[in-house]
Amino acid sequence: MASIWIAAAVAVLTFASGMAGLYLQKQLPQKHMSGGSKDMILAVIGLVTLLLALVLGTLVGNTYAFFATQKSELETMASRVLLVDQALGNYGPEAKPARDKLKEAVAQNYQLFWRGADRDPEQLKVDAALTRWASMMNALASLDPTTATQKEALAAAKANLALMEQTRLLMSLQLSSPIAWSLVISVIAWSMFLFCGFGVLSGTNPTTIGALALGAVSVASAMFLILDLSQPYSGLFRIPPAAMEQTLEAIDK
Repeated sequence: MASIWIAAAVAVLTFASGMAGLYLQKQLPQKHMSGGSKDMILAVIGLVTLLLALVLGTLVGNTYAFFATQKSELETMASRVLLVDQALGNYGPEAKPARDKLKEAVAQNYQLFWRGADRDPEQLKVDAALTRWASMMNALASLDPTTATQKEALAAAKANLALMEQTRLLMSLQLSSPIAWSLVISVIAWSMFLFCGFGVLSGTNPTTIGALALGAVSVASAMFLILDLSQPYSGLFRIPPAAMEQTLEAIDK
């Protein structure tokens, strides 16, 4: 919800800047709006337009890359879960308690990512991730392999669990700072300046006001994408849970 409110505020500020430009245009002497003065204003507006397009596009691209990275890491973690479960299956019936712990931990992570992130975002932080797989590590440590097959299976389970835990910690660390707020603030400031310049160079009529409104909504929608994609487990555009759902179904069999 915060993303929607911030985007709405950006739309209002940008549109208000355009209206301020329309008002300023009426107050400026005619000599300030003709000849070299107008050419200078056009040149500066062109420069700001280029900067805004580059930085806004970069921010959208970076946040989508962050979203895609989280999705890839989640799928990697799910694949590691399957490998751990497979190794414990090869270990034998003695590993049944460990497999139950694995299933419980995966179910808890599923509930956290797609049901609990809205209610308690703190659970996505790294300190919560550190304790999430502790019971599973203890269950593996309690196993006492007696055959070469069991030793090999336990070693594979421990190795994949360590990689899975590392991936989970990396996901939490990345979620701590998904976007650069200094760039976001710069984009908002450039948008306001740019729309003010548009207003200064335009006449006051319904068409101009409508164009300013559409432009403000466009900038706000881009800002919404930036903010929402940086919240892949609680925003409007969420990572699909299919990978974890398939993993839960597979380890249930």
